[in-house]
This record gives sequence, C-alpha cells and structure tokens, in this order.
Amino acid sequence: MLERERQQLILNRLKERGIVRVTDLVAVTGASVATLRRDLAKLEDTGQLRRVHGGAESVASGQTELTAPTFGASQTTNADLKQAIAARAALLCEDGASIILNAGSTTWFMAQRLRSHRMQVLTNSFPIAQELVAHSANRVVVPGGEVYREAGIILSPFDEDAIQHFAASMMFMSCYAMTPMGVIESDPLVARAEAKLLSRAEKLIILLDSTKFEARGNMVVCPLSRVHTVITDPGIPRAMREQLRSQGVEVLIADPAEAKLSAA
Repeated sequence: MLERERQQLILNRLKERGIVRVTDLVAVTGASVATLRRDLAKLEDTGQLRRVHGGAESVASGQTELTAPTFGASQTTNADLKQAIAARAALLCEDGASIILNAGSTTWFMAQRLRSHRMQVLTNSFPIAQELVAHSANRVVVPGGEVYREAGIILSPFDEDAIQHFAASMMFMSCYAMTPMGVIESDPLVARAEAKLLSRAEKLIILLDSTKFEARGNMVVCPLSRVHTVITDPGIPRAMREQLRSQGVEVLIADPAEAKLSAA
C-alpha cells in the first residue's frame, strides 16, 4: 500500500471513529508500527490529526458537542412523571441480578430507587455511577472513555472496552423519542453507545414519559421488535399503545400519585 493510500485510510478511519489505534492500523494496512507512526507524524505536521498515546485522534474530537439534552435540563423536565416511571422500573429489579442503566434523567431517578439493592450495574452515566457508589452496595461497572460533562455520559470511541465482558438480564434505557420506527436518539454518538450496551442485554426495557411519543430525532437505536417492555405514564397516545402491543411489547403504566406515596 502506497504512503498516500495509507494516510487517506487513516483519515477515513478518524472521520468514522474520532480516534484510531496504531495496532488497529497495522491489521488494516499491513504496514509496520514504525511506518504508521511516521504517517501519523506527517499528518500531525499538516494539522490533519493529533497524536495520542497508542494512536491518534481527530483534531475536532476534543471539541465535539453532543446534540443530546444536558443532564441538568432533563432532570427538571416532567420530573414527577419520570420519578413515577423510575419507581415502577425499580420494582423489576432483584438482588443478584446484572443490569444495565443507560445515561438519562429517568434512569438516574431509577438509580435512587436502587439504594437498598445488591446487584451488578453497568452504566455509561457518570451521575448514575456516582449515585450508586455513594449511596448503595451495588457493584458498579463503567466503560472506558471520555466524560461529556453537560450530558453526564461516558463515551468510548473503541469497539472493544469493558462492556464486552458484561452480560445483563435487563437493560433499562431512557431515550430521546419513540415512534413506530423504533427507539430514537438525537445524537449519533449516543445512539452508537446505546447500541453497544444493548448488545450485552437479554431484555430491553424503555423508560419514557408520554411526551416522547412523537417524531423527533433521526437516529434509530433499535426497532420496536427489540423492545421487551415500555414503562410510561397514563398520557401515552392510544395509537402508540396499540402499536406497541401489536409488536408484542409489554406496556406498563406508572401512576405518579402512587409513586409519591411510596416515596413518602
């Protein structure tokens, strides 16, 4: 492979993933580590990438902003509904289980309901990990990666990380929206991260308030057929409820009034 072909391949991989490892490039190009390091050095000199330990990252990767809502804003939006949904979801958990909680405000409220449990919990949410470590006896596993502060999410650019060795009976997931197309996110990085987590779970349980049953976002994480259960509030549109049931999805309705009484 010619030098210019190797360097174009490197730039293409960076465009797709944001970061590349020298060891991965060796497998793809057949070139030696020394040759690839020289390629990276030349590309860095021309401002096309930034070298890091073991590889390189896109010059724009350090400035990537997620289009997902900030964690603080999500916490205060429809908080009563989210807390009721979280309380209903926590009832499905049993000590000794292995579960996944994705990053989100509803799943964070759920984590607060798990303080008396003893489970193995994989989460890509920094606030959820903090909550469980500080206030519970649950074992907590987090993937390697960068913390996106505003969204409170840990994202890894690598296909292989700690989550590849985790097996969960259930994944509890909040999302940007749900439509007949499936589970929707607004950001491709978030969608990719959730798809990776989903690959480690047997059952997918979606937690979302009824305002999210509308067409928005543009990244389909998975179709409705992959969803086992949806936990929502009484405001779910009738058409969507029937659509879910026609797909074999169990729909559980959380009552905000009951959740307040149980929390008292």
